[in-house]
Order: sequence, then structure tokens, then C-alpha cells
Amino acid sequence: MTDPKHTPQKDELEEFAEERASLMKITMGPLIWAIHFVICYGLAAVTCAKGWDIEMARTGLVVFSIVSLGAILWVGWNSWRQWNPHETGDYFNSWGRAEDRHHFLGHAAFLLAIIAFLGVVFTSLPLVMLGGCQ
Repeated sequence: MTDPKHTPQKDELEEFAEERASLMKITMGPLIWAIHFVICYGLAAVTCAKGWDIEMARTGLVVFSIVSLGAILWVGWNSWRQWNPHETGDYFNSWGRAEDRHHFLGHAAFLLAIIAFLGVVFTSLPLVMLGGCQ
């Protein structure tokens, strides 16, 4: 007798939901970086053009940068856990099974989170190194 809770269609839907979440993880790191980039440079340009207080804008953007870095670290940590190289012992995932694809998507999201983290750091450097509007 078969169990109605474990139909092939339900298993496929659960696998699809996991992969959809993995694809969202891949996009989150670069998306946070892109939003951070636009807000930092846009607000700095508007602040200088309008003659607003640059120190207040700088403080807000530094806080926003720290929050963005925290969000990217969270995405990276979740991606690392999905990749799971320490428990599986498989750093390459070369067999092409569904589990290997799941681990690969975690690996890709982890690497993109590293790149996004560095992007936010380099985008934030002018906030702390430049004196003000010129």
C-alpha cells in the first residue's frame, strides 16, 4: 500500500521549492550590493547638489553599509550551510544528482555573497576616506 503523503508529484514540488529558494539565495547577495551602490552614490550626489549636511548623510550611509554587510553575511552563511562541504566531504559535486545541484547552488550563492561583500566594502570606502563635497 502506498502512502498518499509521498506521491512523486509532491516530492517534485518540494524539490522545486528548494531549488527556487536556492535561486533566490544566488540573487540576494548581488541584489543587496546593487541597492547599496545606488543608494550610497545617489544620496551622496543629491546631498552635494542640494547642499545638505554631508556628515549626517555619511553617518546614515555608514550605518546602511553595516546593515548591508550583515545581510550579505547572513546570505553567505545560509549558502555555506546549503553547500555543506564539511559534512558531505564533496567539494566538487560532479555526479549531477539533484542533491549535487542543490549543493552547487549553495556553493555559487556563497561565492556571490563573497563578491557582494567585497563590493559593499569598496563602495563604502569613499564614505570614510573622502572629506566632503568638492
